[in-house]
Formats: sequence, structure tokens, C-alpha cells
Amino acid sequence: MANTPQAKKRIRRNQRRAEINGARVGRIRTFVKKVEAALAAGDKSTAATALQQAQPELARGVAKGVLHRNTASRKFARLTKAVSALA
Repeated sequence: MANTPQAKKRIRRNQRRAEINGARVGRIRTFVKKVEAALAAGDKSTAATALQQAQPELARGVAKGVLHRNTASRKFARLTKAVSALA
């Protein structure tokens, strides 16, 4: 258990940051799922639009530190490849 005032403050701060970061990751997942749903439906125009909306969300996640740069890059590359593969 935290004994010092600094340690108690860190616990409070970490809880607040965990909520914020969890919301950020959830928002990113929502945008990625929109792309995946459009891909599953076979709708290229909707998938392309959803991909354009997901890309800045992934970049924002990297900037805020909730996603690793390579993870976001990999996700975007795979989604882009899948969207372009739709005929």
C-alpha cells in the first residue's frame, strides 16, 4: 500500500490516465472495426472512406502514446492492402 503522499498521488494519477488511455484505444478499435465491417460486406467505397477516417485515429494513438508506432503502421498497411484488394 502506498505510504508517501507522492505514491498516493501517483495511484490517483495512474487511474485517471488508465481511463483516458482506455477510451483512446477503444476509439481506435471502433474506427478499425468500421473498416473491417465494410471489408466483410465487400463494399469498397465504404471501406475506403472508413480507412481514411481510421488513419488519423491510428496516428493520434501513436502521438498520445497508447499505440506503438510499428503496431499502428502494421494495422494501417494491412487494412490498406485489404481495401485495395477488393474488386
